[in-house]
Amino acid sequence: MPDYIKTHQPCKACGSSDAMVYNDDGTTHCFSCDRHGGSEIDKINKKINEDRDEELKFIEINPEFIPSGISSAIADRGIDKETCETYGVTVDGTTHCYPYFNEDGEHLGNKVRKPNREGKKDFFFKGKDFDKCVLFGQSNFKRGGKYITICEGELDALSAYQMFGAKWPVVSLKSGASSVQSDIENNFEFLDNYENIVICFDNDTPGKRAAKKAAELLAPKGRIVHLNLKDANEYLSNNKIKDFESAWWNAEAYTPDGIIAGTDLWDVLQQGPAKTAVDYPFDGVDRFTYGIRMGELITVCAGTGIGKSSFLREIIKHIFDNTEDGIGMMFMEESVRSTAEAMMSLDLSKQLHLPGTEYTQQEYREAYKRTAGSGRYFFFDHFGSNSIDNVLARIRYFVKAVKCKYIILDHISILVSSQEHAYDERRTIDECMTKLRMLVQELDICMIIVSHLRRSIHGSHEEGLNTSLSDLRGSASIGQLSDIVIGLERNGQATDLIKRNTTYVRIIKNRFSGKTGICSKLFYDESNGRMRQLSKDPKDLKPEDDD
Repeated sequence: MPDYIKTHQPCKACGSSDAMVYNDDGTTHCFSCDRHGGSEIDKINKKINEDRDEELKFIEINPEFIPSGISSAIADRGIDKETCETYGVTVDGTTHCYPYFNEDGEHLGNKVRKPNREGKKDFFFKGKDFDKCVLFGQSNFKRGGKYITICEGELDALSAYQMFGAKWPVVSLKSGASSVQSDIENNFEFLDNYENIVICFDNDTPGKRAAKKAAELLAPKGRIVHLNLKDANEYLSNNKIKDFESAWWNAEAYTPDGIIAGTDLWDVLQQGPAKTAVDYPFDGVDRFTYGIRMGELITVCAGTGIGKSSFLREIIKHIFDNTEDGIGMMFMEESVRSTAEAMMSLDLSKQLHLPGTEYTQQEYREAYKRTAGSGRYFFFDHFGSNSIDNVLARIRYFVKAVKCKYIILDHISILVSSQEHAYDERRTIDECMTKLRMLVQELDICMIIVSHLRRSIHGSHEEGLNTSLSDLRGSASIGQLSDIVIGLERNGQATDLIKRNTTYVRIIKNRFSGKTGICSKLFYDESNGRMRQLSKDPKDLKPEDDD
C-alpha cells in the first residue's frame, strides 16, 4: 500500500476541500468521489496544490540564522507538521525555533524556546534587531481580510491556526503580554487591514489585562475571546477544538469604561473646568477662548485666498514651539513637500517656495531638522479627496501609533467630495462631521478643520464681508458640532497694501466661554510670510472701510 505524502488536499473533480491525498508513487485518491490518479483531473489538482503551497511558502530563511532541528510536528503540544511548515517553525527535541522577520520580509533571526535545568522555559533571540521584527507569523499574511487573531505567544498562534483548519490568519505578540502596546502600535497599519481583530490571550491576570489594552488600542475592531482553559494550546492538547471555536465566535466587542453614576462625579467636579493645553499665538483669540483644550473640534473659515492656511500654520508652529506633542497634518490640497516646506519657511521667516528667496543649504537643512525632521510632525501623503473611513483610520493611527495630540484637516470640502453620497453635500457633511466629532471625544485630542464659505447675496467674503455660522458651506452641522468657530475677514481687493493684508479674526461660536465677536487684528507680512498681531487694544478692532 502506498504511503501518503500529502493529505487533506482539495479535489477539483467533486469540489471537496480536503478529501484528496497524494501518494508516494505519484498517484492520487479522493475519498469523497473515489477518483484515482492518472486523469487530467489530477493535473488540475496538482496545480491547485502547487499554487496553495506557493501562497503559504515560508519566506526564505537567512543562512546566517539557520535554526537547529527540522520542521516537524510538536507532538507533545498537538501541533502538526504542516502547521509548523507554514510558519517555518523547527523542532529539535524539546527546543523550538520561531523565525522572525522585518516588515520587508527579511529574516532577522529566531526566537528559541528551550527548557532549562529546572524544567522551566527559557526564551532567547538568536539574530539581529529584534526590535525591528514584526509580529510572529505576520509575514505569512499580507493581504488583509475579514478576520485576524492575535495570540499571546507563538505556540498559541500555531494552535489557533491549526484549530481553524488554516482558514484564518493568526499572529502572536513578540514577547507575550508585556509587549502588547509596542507590538500593536508598531504594527497598527498591518492589523488595521482586517475588518475584525480577535484578541485571544491567556486566561490569567496578565493576559486579561493585556487583552483589555489591546482592545483599547484596536477599538472599535478589537474583540476579546473569553477562554475557560488556560490558552489556545490547552484547547488543542485536550482536543476541545469545538469549545475553542465556540469561544472564538463569541468574542465580545470591547466596551470601554465611561459610564459614570452622578454620585461618583464629585472627584471629577473637584478638578475644575477643562484645562488649557496650549494658548493661541494671538492674544485677542486667547482672551475670548481661554486657549486650546483637548477634546475640542475647532473650525476655521474664510473666503478664498483670505489667509486660512497662513493663520492655521501660525497656530501649528505655536503648538509645536510650546508643547512636546506630535502633530498630524492632513492638507488635502497640497503635497506633503509643500506642507513641510511651509513649516520650514515659518521657522526661517523666509518664503522658501518663492523664486529669488535667498537661503543657504545649511539654513535649509537646519530648518528641516527643527521642523519636519524633528520627529513630531506627521503628514498624510494623499493629494486630493479621500474616503472618510480611510481618513479616520489615518487619524486613529496618528493618535494611537505615533502619539499625535493635535490633528489639522484642511479642508472638509475635499473630504466630502469623495463620499458615497457626495451628490448630497449636506447629508455627506453631516456624516463626516458626526464621525469627526465622535473621534475627537473618543481619542481626547484637539482637531482643527478648515471649512469654506458659501456665496452670499450680501457681498463677497473676498472683499471683507462679515462671517457668520449661516455662511458655512454645506451644512449647519459644521457649526453645531464645532466647539469653536473662527472666521477670518479681509478685503483682498483693497487698493491700500496695509488694508489688503490686514485680517480681522472673528469668534463666531464659542462653546467654552460664550464670548463672540472680533477679537484680533492681524497683519500678513509678504516679505517673510508671517502673520503678526497689530494691536492688543480692543478699541482698534473695528474694521475700516476701504477707500
